[in-house]
Amino acid sequence: MTPAAPAWLDPLRNAVSTIRPEQLSRYLPPPEGGRDSAVLILLGEGPQGPDVLLVQRADALRSHPGQPAFPGGAADPGDGGPTGTALREAAEEVGVLVAGVTVLAELPQLYLPPSGFVVTPVLAWWHEPSVVVVDPQETETAHRVPIAELVDPANRYSWRHPSGFVGPAFDVRGMLVWGFTAGLLDGVLTLGGWTRPWDDGDVRDLPPRVVALLGGPR
Repeated sequence: MTPAAPAWLDPLRNAVSTIRPEQLSRYLPPPEGGRDSAVLILLGEGPQGPDVLLVQRADALRSHPGQPAFPGGAADPGDGGPTGTALREAAEEVGVLVAGVTVLAELPQLYLPPSGFVVTPVLAWWHEPSVVVVDPQETETAHRVPIAELVDPANRYSWRHPSGFVGPAFDVRGMLVWGFTAGLLDGVLTLGGWTRPWDDGDVRDLPPRVVALLGGPR
């Protein structure tokens, strides 16, 4: 029998039924749609309390190189929907065993303008965590990041793109989590009731290395 999700997930689970896409991202799918994809927001409970699995994509990837992400990717015909896509990608990228994952909900579709992906975030409880195994062709690194670290004000600030766009950022486990992933993560932490006050007036430019991977200022 699959263990029940813990009580600390209840606020987030309760919020899912009424969640609006704009609570998670400013970018919503255009009328013409885009390429279907999904990401897995995998919440577990480790030695340091509740955590979430985050990866940093390999620099050599054509799509979103070097960027922080949830495990995920483009849909395949045999996936059977966003949940199937998210679970398959998590298994391929970091060795997540599907049998140890309880899917809680599919969140509203969002949009990634640079690549044209229509992304469905899939919320899940990692009831039986497996060893994270990184595929170096796709993933630079992967970490189970404690929620306590993510909401620590010392680890939070805002990033600024050369275009002038500003968004939330997390500096954890040697990773700069920014962009679409940071925005989605910020929304999930808020809906779960875990956020703490932080200095959103602390705005820092994206590091030159990150800008270079984006192809320079846009």
